[in-house]
Amino acid sequence: MAVTNSTFPLTCLHDGTENAGQGRPLTVLDKYTLTPVAEGAEASVDQMTAMIDSAQRAFTGGAPGAYERGEILDRAAHLLAQRAEEMMTTIMAESGFTASDARGEVTRCQQTLRLSAEEARNLRGEVVPLAGAPGQGRRMGFTLRVPLGVVLAVTPFNSPLNTVCHKVAPAFAAGNAVVLKPASATPLTALALGRVLLEAGMPPGFLSVMPGGAEVTQAAIADSRVRFIAFTGSTGVGRAIQQAAGLRRTQMELGSIAFTILADDADLDRALPKITGAGYRKAGQVCTSVQVVLVQRVRLEEATDRLTAAVHAVHYGDPRMAGTVTGPLISEREAARVDTWIEEALSQGATRLAGGKRKGAVVPPTLLTDITPDMRVLSEEVFGPVVSLLPFDTIEEAVSRVNATPYGLATGVFTNRLDSAFDLARSLEVGGVHINETSSSRVDLMPYGGSKDSGFGREGPRYAVEEMTEQRIVTITP
Repeated sequence: MAVTNSTFPLTCLHDGTENAGQGRPLTVLDKYTLTPVAEGAEASVDQMTAMIDSAQRAFTGGAPGAYERGEILDRAAHLLAQRAEEMMTTIMAESGFTASDARGEVTRCQQTLRLSAEEARNLRGEVVPLAGAPGQGRRMGFTLRVPLGVVLAVTPFNSPLNTVCHKVAPAFAAGNAVVLKPASATPLTALALGRVLLEAGMPPGFLSVMPGGAEVTQAAIADSRVRFIAFTGSTGVGRAIQQAAGLRRTQMELGSIAFTILADDADLDRALPKITGAGYRKAGQVCTSVQVVLVQRVRLEEATDRLTAAVHAVHYGDPRMAGTVTGPLISEREAARVDTWIEEALSQGATRLAGGKRKGAVVPPTLLTDITPDMRVLSEEVFGPVVSLLPFDTIEEAVSRVNATPYGLATGVFTNRLDSAFDLARSLEVGGVHINETSSSRVDLMPYGGSKDSGFGREGPRYAVEEMTEQRIVTITP
């Protein structure tokens, strides 16, 4: 059921106030009904410049102390818990998430806020043993971790609350000011989080939210006062941002082709339900969603039969219906692209074990086999509810298959052999190896990020704070 735009105000958030955007018109759709839930306009370049002005003034004036920053973030977590249902409604309307996925966003965001509060209170450097150098016996030294200044956070649609929080909360915990550019498809959740943070006591200049597209983003990146750019999105866009950033620091969480490996000793009772969830929740629109299941050949027939039955049982369609696991993709255009890739693979010899006809933005959960490297479902990131099965004979062959892609975000492995687990952990060229979990396993306190074309830098509050600060050496000669 569509809701009116009065329920979900679409504005720009600047200096603690909300104003209409002055850029291009922007309509936010309900991703299942494809009807408007909010209408307004993007931020203009002039509005973006004013936001950076405010952020720079706020940073120059000094952030609240470490204890106060922690208190603000803890209060925000408390306020978010009180508004969980309201926030879930917003997430479901603009993202197409099911109630379960929307609730997970809210719950995890509370944890991210609390973890960031701890990091604010524990921000510290280290003593440098200068006395160990010749002629420095009476000299003392220590480092401070100091904030960088204005952080530009560019966030994706597929985690419209928690990924936003993973950039904003650690940045503020470190003492930075943030200008946030949320995904154009899902700006309402970011605005709602901004309101929560301001109500919790974040000084207005330390957070601005600017809905917008490529023009305003490029203009913000070009502003030399932006000292750090935190980006989650496609590899192509990330590469362009990195080139424009020059010597300024960035954190890039980019594309992926996510594999999960089933070794011959894998516990399928444990593995297959996790793979099903990781392949089809959020309509497969997660960088670490299982795209390819590598199955050791001796277990292929059993795994294929059981996984086919499991995928047929996945409920899909209206995300507001109880029991739905796979809702719509972010747009009908993306759903049509995924459908085209499936049909293309079938025409090239792939076999569809589960799946069916697209309806609007909904692609039925799809399971393929008989895939080959020249098919896009194996050679490119699908970013949709499509999982493919691919057999292997030796562990070395599985490692080679994963490492042959240009990406390296995360890989899941199911095995009960400790030697195989450690060998895989050392040899897979990815940012995370999850033993007896899928590629999409993530806990918000862990370091999260990739290698190769999947980017660099790490999220997770402790690690993000390190990214968004720099060391300053202080020496004292008595």
